[in-house]
Amino acid sequence: MCEASAYLIEGDQQKLIMEAVDTIEPEEDGIRLINIFGEQKFVKAQIHSLSLVDNKVYLKNKG
Repeated sequence: MCEASAYLIEGDQQKLIMEAVDTIEPEEDGIRLINIFGEQKFVKAQIHSLSLVDNKVYLKNKG
């Protein structure tokens, strides 16, 4: 399985916001995350970086 974990970067902290993410959809005000269970979360953030080897998505608040 290649699902990712999504983290929100807050200062020097990385806060886990969703596991098993398989879909990331950009929206006008942020990002919608959808995991393999169909759970959705909207975050007012933008993609900061991706670590494909580690299956991690790093998001940062817009602003």
